[in-house]
Amino acid sequence: MWLRHVYSGMAERVSAGERAGTGAAPTDDGTHDDEAGGDTADDGRRRRRADTDESAPRPDAPALAVDDISKSFGDGDDAVVAVDDVSFAVDRGSVVGLLGPNGAGKTTLIKSILGTVVPDSGTVRLFGVDAASDRRAAYADIDAMLEGARNDYWRLTVRENLRYFATIGGVDPDSVAARHDRLLDRLGLAEKADTPVRELSRGMKQKVSLASVLAGGAKLVFLDEPTLGLDVESSRTLRRELRRLADEDDLTVVLSSHDMDVVEAVCDRVIVVADGRILADDAVAALVSRASADVVEVASPDFEERTLVALDERFEVQSVTPAETGGRTRIEVAADGDELYALMDHLREAGVRIDDVRTRRPDLEDVFVDMTEPETERHEATAAVERQR
Repeated sequence: MWLRHVYSGMAERVSAGERAGTGAAPTDDGTHDDEAGGDTADDGRRRRRADTDESAPRPDAPALAVDDISKSFGDGDDAVVAVDDVSFAVDRGSVVGLLGPNGAGKTTLIKSILGTVVPDSGTVRLFGVDAASDRRAAYADIDAMLEGARNDYWRLTVRENLRYFATIGGVDPDSVAARHDRLLDRLGLAEKADTPVRELSRGMKQKVSLASVLAGGAKLVFLDEPTLGLDVESSRTLRRELRRLADEDDLTVVLSSHDMDVVEAVCDRVIVVADGRILADDAVAALVSRASADVVEVASPDFEERTLVALDERFEVQSVTPAETGGRTRIEVAADGDELYALMDHLREAGVRIDDVRTRRPDLEDVFVDMTEPETERHEATAAVERQR
């Protein structure tokens, strides 16, 4: 658990590895275990905070509060604004998705929250504790699994990783052995418990990273592309476990992912970031409801240049897939209700023979693309028509 390496003074081994280029520090998620006897993660943290009562978490505070965070790189005209006056809060026990296109500022925002990047302005509070005032207390219950980082020790077995990360979190690993067994079982790692991590597939390593975070009892975790490298079944398993941990164990999760299926299945709320700013912050269902109309997909061999131009002028054509030699052109049009009838009438009058027609409701991915796509790229259909001229 990487943050605890950094902020509890136990970072010597990880820091040496990072300097040598052998890997970055550990991982994310955590939950407490009422069934495990003896030392618990909460007991360990209470002991570590015995002399810092003023920095103790407040029970009425949100898990995360970000206020007016900004961060730029470079100076003068060459300065790049990565995060621009961002504010939001995350309630305890909730799962919040952080979405944005590449270069939107997500990674810088996460690192600013975690303290690995120092923001130019703004404050971060974790369970009510100001991260700038008392970093050790603020990050005691926080972990993160970052994409591209070596989140585990590959020479150790799967179980040894769980025990190690529980230990550096201040927890007696024997006292949470039952929790580790459940994690290994639920994440499909039980049969590999005594296998060195370096011998596992990429997807299995990803699951070990998640299990290592959960092993120590963190209350707030940041997951960056947690399903990367996972097969379909493993991805479903991860979704179920994250949702269960949030619902049953009050775990708070901030999840950054390009996998919209995972975001829709797991997240209570979504924050969409672009150009360093928040474009939207709402429940998944509320965001999806912003879509203006259902999408109608029509395939025909009769779509000529003039027909496509006329369609684009009259309707909201979202995409055009040109036909292969002798094949059919496929178009997507936003249309429902009366617009759907008007579209069918228009195609009939234009002499377009419809080989295939389908309708689908917009999903989170449709809304996300519409919100974040640069203006010059929004009319892909028009560009496709122009290329055919």
